[in-house]
Amino acid sequence: MSRFDAAIAEQIWDMKYRLKEADGNPIDKSVEDTWTRIAKDLASVEDDKERWEKEFYAALDDFKFLPAGRITAGAGTNRKVTLFNCFVMGTIPDDMAGIFNMLKEAALTMQQGGGIGYDFSTIRPNGAIVKGVAADASGPLSFMDVWDSMCRTIMSAGSRRGAMMATMRCDHPDIEQFISAKSDPVRLRMFNLSVLVTDPFMEAVRNDDDWNLVFNDEVYKTLKARKLWDQIMQSTYDYAEPGVIFIDRINKLNNLNYCETISATNPCGEQPLPPYGACLLGSINFAKLVEKPFEKGAKINDVALESLVATAVRMMDNVVDASKFPLDEQAHEAKNKRRIGLGVTGLADALLMVGLRYGSDEAAVQTERWLHILARSAYAASVELAKEKGAFPLFEAEAFLKSGSMQVMDKEICNDIKKYGIRNALLTSIAPTGTISLYAGNVSSGIEPVFAYSYTRKVLQKDGSKTEEEVVDYAVRMWRDLKGDTPLPEYFVNAQTLGPLEHVKMQSAAQKWIDSSISKTINCPEDIDFESFKSVYMEAYETGCKGCTTYRPNDVTGSVLTVSSSKEAKQIEDDSADIIYMSEPLDRPNELEGSTYKLKWPDSEHAIYVTVNDVIANSARRPFEVFINSKNMEHFAWTVALTRMISAVFRRGGDVSFVVEELKAVFDPRGGAWVNGKYIPSILAAIGGVLETHMVKIGFLEGEGLGLKEDPKSNQVINFSENKAKACSSCGQFEMQMVEGCMTCRSCGYSKCG
Repeated sequence: MSRFDAAIAEQIWDMKYRLKEADGNPIDKSVEDTWTRIAKDLASVEDDKERWEKEFYAALDDFKFLPAGRITAGAGTNRKVTLFNCFVMGTIPDDMAGIFNMLKEAALTMQQGGGIGYDFSTIRPNGAIVKGVAADASGPLSFMDVWDSMCRTIMSAGSRRGAMMATMRCDHPDIEQFISAKSDPVRLRMFNLSVLVTDPFMEAVRNDDDWNLVFNDEVYKTLKARKLWDQIMQSTYDYAEPGVIFIDRINKLNNLNYCETISATNPCGEQPLPPYGACLLGSINFAKLVEKPFEKGAKINDVALESLVATAVRMMDNVVDASKFPLDEQAHEAKNKRRIGLGVTGLADALLMVGLRYGSDEAAVQTERWLHILARSAYAASVELAKEKGAFPLFEAEAFLKSGSMQVMDKEICNDIKKYGIRNALLTSIAPTGTISLYAGNVSSGIEPVFAYSYTRKVLQKDGSKTEEEVVDYAVRMWRDLKGDTPLPEYFVNAQTLGPLEHVKMQSAAQKWIDSSISKTINCPEDIDFESFKSVYMEAYETGCKGCTTYRPNDVTGSVLTVSSSKEAKQIEDDSADIIYMSEPLDRPNELEGSTYKLKWPDSEHAIYVTVNDVIANSARRPFEVFINSKNMEHFAWTVALTRMISAVFRRGGDVSFVVEELKAVFDPRGGAWVNGKYIPSILAAIGGVLETHMVKIGFLEGEGLGLKEDPKSNQVINFSENKAKACSSCGQFEMQMVEGCMTCRSCGYSKCG
């Protein structure tokens, strides 16, 4: 009998976490085999291996403790992968050799599956003098473009999408260019961006004081702090980036502020880390711990929670010794400080089960209480480990106990730390849990509210056909099992019905007991006015959050769709759109109109000619077929293949703009070329640019890097806002949503953050 509560959970396990041979033959015959593999590997560093393997298995059983994806997929596999999720790389030197050495280190880390963060504030600004070569510096954003290209290359070579965070201080001379970088819809797509905001800057914003942009003590520009703040807010309002990190608060509250300074975070922001800092992640599944759900007296058993946390801390501490590391510096950093990131998932479901409305004052109080128990239990467990195995090597009792986060811990814990030390420098963090939450039966993610009570997911079968299945939130499914058709109570709310300040309330309640940080998205309605939007960030700062990430539907990142089914037909036409989907490809008319474009690639003796022919549908033109020709026989095979493939896709109808996006993302390892003053990474990318130019010319696309004139969806009638939705690059479904700071597909579980 399957241990999975939902079909999607088993599919996620099989796709992402199940150990298989190279040919796809499964080694893990069941999820119990996966739990055994993890438990055995993490117990291998213990003296009493048999005892702890049983203890670890019991914690994993029934999805009560969820190690992060890299542990679940990699532990016990003997593969050259890291079990750590997050890395912040070394400080970038302000010289060419050092910069590209950092690029190499980033590539090696990403090759093993680690997400990375970098502070680009250390690179001199655009236009600064470079002594010795009589030239002006190109600035940090130009090097970020190089990192972005590297990440695309690493992604194309493996199955896991690369994830990167770039930060820049609010006083760097290029901060305005950094803030507006994501207004270009094709630039820096592999990065999340966040501004490092200092306390003096926030004070200057309040007072509308002048603010200097400085590098190496030289003032490059002075502007009003409030003007710069409004630039950050406007970009975030329009494009959902950059995020904001309250960096002074992070450093003040850091347990290790006596021996490290933080200036960057991992890709989703929940782990502020020093240079070469690494952190592993895991989550306590609160949804599995509620006793008597939906009944009077429903609660989480405190003793059971404390016991589970203690086992989880021990497991995660063992990962430090069991894991491989891409770089020696990362291993050294991890073992000297032994920081872990134990968090929570299923919080919103647990609140529903005990009868509380997410976002209410009562829910915030309960959240703070539960996380207090988690934090205290984690610190107590780490002290017990220190008694047995020793404190982390850089532990200094007096300095450690003076840190800001220790000021909220009770005296008993502090006295024990002073007497025995502590095994792990930092213990708690709330990470994105989108995929592992699906794997655990579609429990609510992290501390996020329930996104949707249920939705329909298309599943690709082995024979190529698609079936539909309903994916139901864990708490909703439990309500149905217990209460039948009884309507959901009024306290059932989701991400779309909550006010932004209710999100902030929950984040700040949780942050009090989280010694690292929290990955959370504050959903804002599309029609929120700008002043109200700015107040969200001020509230986050005033109530003790360490950062703030919002999501408002927009043209670049998309909007949430409401979908209703319609009957499949030979040809489906929607009066509100000019896009047609066909269940069968159209026959080719005898005569078509089109255009031919000449493409001259610098390394090729002969030009490439790209012909795009169009068909008229609903009184509008759309691309129908492509022909690619050249005298250069070196290109013959792949140009014929490309011609046939693209034409086949075009003739199926619908949103074919992804063809442009995929081609433009292809990077030639031998290097690209400058064409008409623009760097093109490959011949294929150049062809993608030609197709995009044609689609814009005929009115099929809004513009370069932009979406369709109308948003379609195959075999479904869609209720749209004016904004454009993004298709998932993994499964093609229009199901991308912002969750915990990451664009995540609710159809297949794919996440931009990896």
